[in-house]
Amino acid sequence: MSASPRGILRYRAFLEFLAAVFYFFFARSIAHRAALGLVQDPWVPLIEQLALVFLLLAGYAAMGMLLDGHIGPLAVQGWPRREGWRGEAGLGMAVGWSLALVCVLAMVCDGGIAIVLILQSYAGGWLVVDLVFFALAAMVEEVAFRGYGFQRFVEAVGPVGASLGFAVYYAIVQALLPGANHASIAVSIAFSLALSVAYLRSRALWVSWGLNFGWKASRALIFGLAVSGLGSFSPVVQGDPMGPFWITGGGFGLDGSWFAFFVFLAAIPVVFRVTRNLDFRYNAPVILPGGMPVDLDASVRARHEAFAAPAAASAPPPLVQIAGLPSQSPASGASSCGPGPSTAPPQEPGTPPAADPGGVPSGPA
Repeated sequence: MSASPRGILRYRAFLEFLAAVFYFFFARSIAHRAALGLVQDPWVPLIEQLALVFLLLAGYAAMGMLLDGHIGPLAVQGWPRREGWRGEAGLGMAVGWSLALVCVLAMVCDGGIAIVLILQSYAGGWLVVDLVFFALAAMVEEVAFRGYGFQRFVEAVGPVGASLGFAVYYAIVQALLPGANHASIAVSIAFSLALSVAYLRSRALWVSWGLNFGWKASRALIFGLAVSGLGSFSPVVQGDPMGPFWITGGGFGLDGSWFAFFVFLAAIPVVFRVTRNLDFRYNAPVILPGGMPVDLDASVRARHEAFAAPAAASAPPPLVQIAGLPSQSPASGASSCGPGPSTAPPQEPGTPPAADPGGVPSGPA
């Protein structure tokens, strides 16, 4: 039995998904080696993320054009410059900042945060560098886990299966970090599901990128907390959380706390709610017209003109000509309905001829 065309397309999409996953690890290795060869600490993390963004965007764009015939591959990957894209990114940042604030408030209520401010002249410049680093790091994760590979996996198994599959894939990648634990794996799964919902509802990466960036940058740069086990991001604020491990996450940060896991589970319906307008705009089915095209304006205009025009004058009836009967020849005799033979008296010689009743002289001229 031959496979159906739909099954062939799904199988092809699954192979493209595997190629995208392989290319992600290959590009990450190349970017790390390139950063180590080009610069020295502390510029290595920034240059590595910059190189990885370039390699992922360029590589997935080439895959899309060669394998799927994509036109405008960056927009297809989830970065369309459409109307309102800045507002979508701002919406994601607001959600990410709110989630971080909820976790920080719980931390403060059940222990506190010891904050140390570093007010040096160089701190402002490095704060901007760290801000760019988190923006690039969030973009790397969105391109790798909600970009081309995720879209091909959606074609293969559907949106629900792709969201669950990529949540496990993201959790495995995060589990390779030093200090990862069971709570960090659970947080990675819930975090990935929230980001996938943001992408599927908006069909773009602006909301998910803003959420990712807001969640990580606000914790590190505003409160000085560790992010995925690294706690030396902010040059201005250094925070030391105090409280139970299930709230603070210990040295791994909120990415390894069970409280953050439940916060992200609650955040999934919140993301679903705040993206309702985007879902209606970009996921509503397109109604295709059917039948014959009809110009309703022209039809209504014609009816109006016919109604408003003055009534045309009725045409006169056609003329009917009645021909007379043919006259009888002298040889055939008088007709039964014609005049009788002439009884005029003879004329005297030299007298003018008498006129007949019709005014025509009779006799020889």
